[in-house]
Amino acid sequence: MIEIFILSLIQGITEFIPISSSSHLILISDNLKFKNQGLSVDVSLHIGSFIAVVFYFYKDILNFYENKALFFKIFISSLPVLIIGFFLVETNYIQKFRNLETIAWTTIIFGILLYISDKFKLKRNIKKNFNIKVAIFIGVLQILSLIPGVSRSGIGITAARLLCFDRLSSAKISFLISIPILGAISVFGIKNIIFSESYFFTKINLIAIFLSFIFAFVTIKYFLKFLNKFNLNVFVYYRILLGIFLLTIIYL
Repeated sequence: MIEIFILSLIQGITEFIPISSSSHLILISDNLKFKNQGLSVDVSLHIGSFIAVVFYFYKDILNFYENKALFFKIFISSLPVLIIGFFLVETNYIQKFRNLETIAWTTIIFGILLYISDKFKLKRNIKKNFNIKVAIFIGVLQILSLIPGVSRSGIGITAARLLCFDRLSSAKISFLISIPILGAISVFGIKNIIFSESYFFTKINLIAIFLSFIFAFVTIKYFLKFLNKFNLNVFVYYRILLGIFLLTIIYL
């Protein structure tokens, strides 16, 4: 149960801030020799994150008619990573990226890219400037998030900042794109939980969903407040220090 709590805490916090949830789940689980960090628990942790982002933006979602153009662009933006992700999972090619060296280098490289993008002017926002071209550009870059260490929210925010969207709009775009992406993962996970004949399996996964939801919801709320006052440097510094630490372990 302690393992599930730790994994839920990591997933809930790191899914929506630009430091990569997948890399942290891999690093913590491998080093602490967790036994519960399997595919089913991973999926359940993402279901919790999905419920959190839907719950936080429920007003936007309920007001679908007024926001239908926005959600269409969000859907378009999510398609590239869904299609490529499905292909990589089905061919099991995605496992080739799940190693310490890849995580170390992507953590540093995309941390630097985040730093560069955050220096761009704050002159565009989601209400006025989020068009189809922007959605496609961000969507294509989201494919990179399939590599551990890149960070789905990180590359989404980076892409939006490169296009001069303000930090709050960049984060909101990233969060909204996560809805169809996490939603697709959730359908797979919920089916397995419903049809499972193991009480222990169901209990563990339901706990993972609940805890991940709590941590993710709190993270979304306070991360958006953070962006109203501060830049993204703290996440850049963290990524670079983590990457250097991992490279030291690998090469020394």
